[in-house]
Amino acid sequence: MTSPVRIEYEGDGALAVVILDNPPLNLFNEVVFTAWEQVVDELAAVTDPARRGRARAVLVEARGKVVSGGVDVALFAEIVESPTATQRAGTLFKRLLRIVETLEDLPVPTLFAAHGLTLTAAFEIALGCDILLAAETASFGLVESIIGLTPSMGGPQRLAERAGPARARELVYTGQRYPATTLERWNVVNRVLPDEDFPEAAREFARSLAAGPTCAHAATKRLVTTAVRDGVRAADDAVPPVSSALFATDDLRHAVASFLRDSPGKATYTGE
Repeated sequence: MTSPVRIEYEGDGALAVVILDNPPLNLFNEVVFTAWEQVVDELAAVTDPARRGRARAVLVEARGKVVSGGVDVALFAEIVESPTATQRAGTLFKRLLRIVETLEDLPVPTLFAAHGLTLTAAFEIALGCDILLAAETASFGLVESIIGLTPSMGGPQRLAERAGPARARELVYTGQRYPATTLERWNVVNRVLPDEDFPEAAREFARSLAAGPTCAHAATKRLVTTAVRDGVRAADDAVPPVSSALFATDDLRHAVASFLRDSPGKATYTGE
C-alpha cells in the first residue's frame, strides 16, 4: 500500500517533494503521523551537508481537492476515554512537535504549497516551513477550539513569530477559516499565486531555491532564526563564524569568479 506521505525527488534529487495523499480529505491519523515521522527523518538524512548530491530544497504539497481537512477526531476520542489520557496526549504532542521541529531545522529552504483548504495539523506543518505559498482560493484555520483543544503541533507560537501575538490569539481563539489574502497581509503567507497553474508555479519557485547557493541559504536561515529566537545582537554575534565559513565553499569561490568574469547573475551553484 502506498504511504499517505511520501517523498519524490526531481531531476538530480536537488528538490525533495513531500506529498500528502490520504484521500478524500487528507485527514491526519496515526498512520499519517507515523508516515510524517519517517519522512522528516529521511529529509534530515538527504539534506545533511556532509552528503554529496544532497537535496537542496524541500517542497510540501498535497493531492486532492483540499490540502487537509485536519486531524481525524477519532484519534482524540480514543485518547480521551483512556484512564491515562493526559499522559498519552502529552506523548502524542511530543511526537508531533518533533515532526515540525525536524522540518524547521533542515539546513535547506523549505516551502509549503497550499492549493486549497488547509486545517489544523497541515497548517501547523506549513508554519514550520520557511516559505508558505498559497493559491488565491486557499484558506487556512486552526479550529481545535471546536473540540475544546488548543493547537498543539506548534501553531500558536509560530503564528506569533510571523503575525505577532495579537493576530495569533485572534486566529486560534475564533477557530475561523481565513483566506490566503488575509494571511498574506498578516505576514503568515509569503505569496498568493493564481489558482491556474498553481502547482507548477510553486514547484518552479522551489526549483529556483534548490538551484541557489545552498550553504548561503543555510547561513541565512540560521541568522534569521537566531534573531527571532534570541535577538538581533545574538544574530550579530553569529555573523562572523557563520558568514566567514562560506568563504571555504566552492559555490562562493566560483560565484565571485563568475561575477568578475561574466557579470552578475551568471553563476551556477552545486551546493558545495
